[in-house]
Amino acid sequence: MKLITLFVLVILSANLGFAEDTYKNCVPYVTLNNGQQMPRFGIGTFNVPGDSVATDAVSFALKNGYRHIDTAHAYRVERGVGQGIKESGVPRVEIWVTSKLWPSEYNDADAAIDRMLERLGLDYIDLLYVHQPMGDWRGAWRAMERAVASGKVRSLGLSNFDAADSLYTAALEWAKIKPAVMQIECYPYAQRKMWMEKLANDSIVLEAWFPLGGAMSNGALFKDPVIREIAAAHGKTPAQIILRWHIQEGHSAIPGATYHPYISENIDIFDFEFTTVEMDEIRNIDKEQRFFNMDYKEAEQFMLNWKIDD
Repeated sequence: MKLITLFVLVILSANLGFAEDTYKNCVPYVTLNNGQQMPRFGIGTFNVPGDSVATDAVSFALKNGYRHIDTAHAYRVERGVGQGIKESGVPRVEIWVTSKLWPSEYNDADAAIDRMLERLGLDYIDLLYVHQPMGDWRGAWRAMERAVASGKVRSLGLSNFDAADSLYTAALEWAKIKPAVMQIECYPYAQRKMWMEKLANDSIVLEAWFPLGGAMSNGALFKDPVIREIAAAHGKTPAQIILRWHIQEGHSAIPGATYHPYISENIDIFDFEFTTVEMDEIRNIDKEQRFFNMDYKEAEQFMLNWKIDD
């Protein structure tokens, strides 16, 4: 990873509900609505094939500047993530760790949170999500609020509550502790502008899963002529252009990678900025084209019946 000569960058993001970012080692940190500071760039662990691979990827990422690790019980690599944190040598206080409860755990969420901490080998989780808006997510949220009160969790988030505006509204009305972050599918072909505005107005950070489009996109974004032209102008890869776009739009982004050169490449996005013209060019390629298109009812049937071993 290229080391950057540090100077102060000021980015006025589209997230109008937030103060300007602060910077640590060139990575922007956003102040959440509960006062916690979260690195806006991290590494995801979805589809990582096993604990040993997760350990290697997380340890390498932390040694190379990452400070935000995203995982979930459903990814089945929490033990590997925890081991990677230990092997990195980076102090726990410097690392932002997120995980997610699966619907099959919602009815016993207090115990599920304890088991999660045990799998991770941690005393607390920085950000805990309800992974899917189905089943007894309300009961899970109450348990998560109790975990905040007891110090086991520091911030709470929603994942995939963009399935329906009514679900998102219901979550805000139910929550005693307000969600700080919401994870949704988002990338330049599906910029989710309505959700960008809605979340900003509610002072909730938009975090992009599949920030590069995911496997189902078949690399479509990497082939886009606008992205390729901007990449050539900056001497960067298409992936770096897409990730930089997320940052300048005010999103949090958590691209997954296990191959060391890709992990290094993904974070090498803080030594350049887009012009206003370049940002507009990327905004104009929005197609509202989502690549993950599972029907909600189909997803609900599958997810409520899938139980994950500890």
